[in-house]
Amino acid sequence: MSGSGAKTAVEWLVSVAPDPDACRWEWERNPLGVALLPAGRRWDVLILPGELGYPTLDVLTRLVDRPGPVLADFGDARMGFFVPPGTAARWLGTGVRSAGRGTWIVVPYPGRATGGVRWLIAPDGTGTLTDAALLELAMHEAAGRLAREERGQPGS
Repeated sequence: MSGSGAKTAVEWLVSVAPDPDACRWEWERNPLGVALLPAGRRWDVLILPGELGYPTLDVLTRLVDRPGPVLADFGDARMGFFVPPGTAARWLGTGVRSAGRGTWIVVPYPGRATGGVRWLIAPDGTGTLTDAALLELAMHEAAGRLAREERGQPGS
């Protein structure tokens, strides 16, 4: 991510912080390169297990030019897809956790390597989010492929 792209992404992310200047100051000086930001203002996050998240991201990137931001945690056990605010309150998917209004998420500084949580798709700073219905369709296709592979049938 270029310097100006990272700066735009940082500004978009910190805009949800109770004190954006303090958040930015701490974030840039935190040796871990992470900040705790509230969900539910500009985005919610749907958190998938990594074994479903990666195939879902693969399907999603074939459906749209650029999905919204996607995080992966240390060890790739979980992935967080940034979706429109309000999605978490309506989500009913089994095995999928959500972070919406009243919750906070750990967010790495865009464009900087961290030892833990990292961006698979960094925010572009324009507010691009993944459409929840499209994400659900991608999850269904990915789950179907995983089930076929477990049965030893070739994927499509």
